[in-house]
Amino acid sequence: MSRPRAKLTNTFPGCPVESTLSFIDGKWKGVILYHLMLEGTLRFNELRRRLPSVTQRMLTKQLRELEEAGLLSRTVFPVVPPRVDYALTPRGESLRPVIMALKAWGDENVLCDGDRMTLKPLENRSSSRAKFEDA
Repeated sequence: MSRPRAKLTNTFPGCPVESTLSFIDGKWKGVILYHLMLEGTLRFNELRRRLPSVTQRMLTKQLRELEEAGLLSRTVFPVVPPRVDYALTPRGESLRPVIMALKAWGDENVLCDGDRMTLKPLENRSSSRAKFEDA
């Protein structure tokens, strides 16, 4: 996992939001968790294909940090060529509502146009509050 922010150590009383974000911060962690939630167990190269912009080194680093945090499990099979599977742990699965809420917010508020992401104009959005209140 990435090094804890200075205020999370020793003297900081422990804001639950910041503490939670410290486990899933990083450009790719949320996306990795999302793909594992949607598709279940995935091999390293399957994850890599779903994240074409990530380097092998960065994907490895993010996966190790998620494993260290106890959010995913890594299973190595003693075969040639090596096979490694990644799956959510029960604790990782408990983040499903958080990740899905982020997806819903993005669907509602973010416009992806090629390599560019912008916020949608307010008048083009439907009421996301009603969607969450109905759930």
